Amino acid sequence: MEVSDDEDEHVFLVCTNTDSIQTAETLNDEILLSTADILSWDLPTILTFPTIKVQAHSNRLIEQSMYFSGLLSGNFSESCLGSISINWNVSDFLQILKHMCDCVLDITLDNFFPLYEGALYFGVESLLLKCEMWLSDVLSSEGFQYTQIKMEDLIQIWKFGSDRASDYILHLCMGYLARTFMWAKRSKFFVKLPYDLLLSSVKHPHLTVDSELHLSDALLLWLESNLENLERPSKTEDNCIEILKQIRVGLLPLWFALGKRNSFYFRQLAEENLDSIFRILNIVPMGSLDTFKYSDSYQLRIRLTEYSKKVNLSGCPQITSTILRLSLIPQSYLTDPMQKKIIEKLFISCKHPVRDRWVFPQNLSEETLTFEAVQEVDISKCQNLHVELAVDCFRKSFPSLRTLKAGYLLNIGTTSFLQLLEKCPLVCEIDLTVDITPLIPASVTVLSSSPAEIQPVPEKTSSVKYQAVQIMSFNEFGPPLSNVTKLTLEGRTDVSDLGLHYISKLCVSLCHLNIKGCISVTDIGISDLISTSKKLNSIVVCDTSFGINGVQALCSAISDSGNTSSLHSTDKRLNSVVSNFETLHMGGCQGVSKSSLMELMSQTQVLKSLCLRGTDLIDQALYNFAGSSLEMLDISNTKISIAALTYVIQGNPSLKCLKARDCRNLFPVDNCTEIRESDFPSLHEKLHAELGKMNRLEEIEFGWGFSSFSFNSLEPALMSLKAINIGLGGMVGEDALKRLPAICPLLETIILHFQVISDIIVMNFAASLKNLQVLAMCYCFGDISMSSFKFPMQSLRKLRLERVTPWMTNDDLIVLTQNCRNLAELSLLGCSLLDSDSLPIISCGWSGLVSIHLEECGEVTANGASALLDCKALEDILLRHNGPGLCRNFIFYAASEMPMLRKLSLDICDAREGDFDIPNYAGRYSLSTLNIARCKSQRCAFNVPASTSGARSRSVHMETLVLVWNSRDLIRTVVKERL
Repeated sequence: MEVSDDEDEHVFLVCTNTDSIQTAETLNDEILLSTADILSWDLPTILTFPTIKVQAHSNRLIEQSMYFSGLLSGNFSESCLGSISINWNVSDFLQILKHMCDCVLDITLDNFFPLYEGALYFGVESLLLKCEMWLSDVLSSEGFQYTQIKMEDLIQIWKFGSDRASDYILHLCMGYLARTFMWAKRSKFFVKLPYDLLLSSVKHPHLTVDSELHLSDALLLWLESNLENLERPSKTEDNCIEILKQIRVGLLPLWFALGKRNSFYFRQLAEENLDSIFRILNIVPMGSLDTFKYSDSYQLRIRLTEYSKKVNLSGCPQITSTILRLSLIPQSYLTDPMQKKIIEKLFISCKHPVRDRWVFPQNLSEETLTFEAVQEVDISKCQNLHVELAVDCFRKSFPSLRTLKAGYLLNIGTTSFLQLLEKCPLVCEIDLTVDITPLIPASVTVLSSSPAEIQPVPEKTSSVKYQAVQIMSFNEFGPPLSNVTKLTLEGRTDVSDLGLHYISKLCVSLCHLNIKGCISVTDIGISDLISTSKKLNSIVVCDTSFGINGVQALCSAISDSGNTSSLHSTDKRLNSVVSNFETLHMGGCQGVSKSSLMELMSQTQVLKSLCLRGTDLIDQALYNFAGSSLEMLDISNTKISIAALTYVIQGNPSLKCLKARDCRNLFPVDNCTEIRESDFPSLHEKLHAELGKMNRLEEIEFGWGFSSFSFNSLEPALMSLKAINIGLGGMVGEDALKRLPAICPLLETIILHFQVISDIIVMNFAASLKNLQVLAMCYCFGDISMSSFKFPMQSLRKLRLERVTPWMTNDDLIVLTQNCRNLAELSLLGCSLLDSDSLPIISCGWSGLVSIHLEECGEVTANGASALLDCKALEDILLRHNGPGLCRNFIFYAASEMPMLRKLSLDICDAREGDFDIPNYAGRYSLSTLNIARCKSQRCAFNVPASTSGARSRSVHMETLVLVWNSRDLIRTVVKERL
């Protein structure tokens, strides 16, 4: 710090302040300062003067600044003068001068640019270093957690560094964007990223993304927004190809890679890499050699860095144990001559090495990388991945793993999988979801059920592929998984009471359990688990046998020792098991009595999510509800009244989601008594008044009695609405639907049943709702034409048109494929003008479909459905009454050509030879549920026991043969639907 200066070594720095503000205090035109008093400078006052003279020590200036060194110690004329004019922003220069005098200078994003630029101009190396160190800290992986900068600031920093040719700044920006790519892609300024910065970041070795899907989505979004802004039209295609080449297409979900075949710049890249995916899946593309090259290994190397926190491989059936291991060995092995030779032999020695779990060299398996930051892995729908070997890889390479999702995998048993996770002691969340069986007791009546005895159909399938798929056996209890707090077993029919008992002993810290659709468990089994799981505070038991015993377990009081007992004290409601629950979903559980529900509701204190759909719910149960924290309430298909619902809503102001479809008593339309006539309007208004007070409603479902008046009353609460579902009995009105986009600009889902619609309504949806992902119009009235779909709906993922477009032709279908390019799920019902050319249009326009339902659509399958086999990513197919052209072995071909297919629904009416062959391939393909319907008027093709013939003759409209493949057996069941 300067304290004193010799007068002979002084120099005056004269600054002209063009931004000065003249005040009563600043009567003079200039102010004289000295660096000796720099600590006492009052900058706000100083900056009010037009001219500022600063007396500074020349030696200090020469030491700190190359600029002043040249002026004061060289041959310049200024070296002999007593003053130097400073042509720089006065405020910025004074800050730089303070730094040169060793004053503390805090660098922020607001002053970084002027300080750095000034340091460059005046040659203040110490300030340059300070700025660079600050920027390095801010753009470091640690700095991101504490001082997260905005995307627009990053762009500004990049442009600043680019304008000044600062490689240091540019490299910092590249690394920062690469490491924080998942954060960056969510910013609205992502599309404003300069091309060079984006390309450099995706080439950066630290590029960190949860999945290749996230990277692809981001790059395609950027390209769509910047095609017109790229430098020269001649370079546009080269730039697009260059940036898209960074995507490892071999790691994309199959539906996404197929769906992007229609993308102009992505098409060639997709075609080149899809071949390798098909080879892995034993699907040889037409005209391709059935070989797998060593060069393909790079495209199949999962992108992992030291900053990776999530690894999402969901929907990638091409992922195998070998591919996983290949991704976890050091990358240098792929280029090191000796190691490369070992890996090359792996690819040469086996026709399909990536499908053989044993062929990977043991010495390479042992030398795997460790990624400490990875906490979540999703291998859902990766049915070719040998789970036991995968878990072993996770144990070695992801020691901090907390969440493991393995949904829709039929080749694993629930208890066996939990035993495997003893190798990963830190895992706290497990998801083993599968499709819920159609054999839900509340939905169907079972006429007969037995293990199937079906002769296997000869198949040209390599046994190598299935050596990796083995069912793990049930063993004795191992050490408890003390960290598992959340377990999702939705749809798992292999979970029995014994399995629940095992879970209660193994997962001693269990807080959240989802057994929705687990039809093999009993009420007693569920109640036992509730009684023994001391930390349980959330349970989902929808569509199970949950009943009175389960309710009693929930209502039992907890003693100090942690055990439950049935007490009758006045305070047991405050000390019961359910009093601490945050989630209670029991939709479809018809074994719960009215009195049990009343008792249960009286003890819910802190519930946030409650589902009572399809239960025997009565008003008094809701009047007994004791909570005030509800965020989700589902009372669909119950007999609840408007008064009881209003009572609950009034006491739960944080409600975000309300589902009340099929509630005939909610908005009664009859005039049974004068009392009802007089009371109803006031109750109606009271409910809407309470709902109108809420400003955070995100999802609503209504049916009977919901009207345009209801909608108008709710308008203040709908600004944040993301999903609306109006069902049978509701009548919103055409005017309200026209205003829907303006009232609810954030809508992502619109489902309308039996509503009055028109072209202008649908066009408003398409033109205004840019986030719309689901549009369903079923059995609606009004006159709509193809004009409704003339606007592109790029975000639309699911489209259901049921009994609303009978005029649809193949030409209309082509227009639909052009304007809804990203569709993943399609359902058409009653499009009678479609014919056998429709399926090629669908498969070409939407090759990435995961679900297709076609019913009563003219002659779509009159000549078969071979074109549909081009949609390799299909997971759910329903074909019914579309023309009798399906070949006898259609089921086999569909399952073998579509590696993701899990659900297939057909109708005997569409069978060319009057029946279908049913192959026995349990465990070999993904297909888990097969429904074959037989109309009442058709001759039964199944061997149904004679004792059921009476029931069959009285069926309402059809019977269905349901074949369910679980992890071991094929179960054959004949059911009729309940109306």
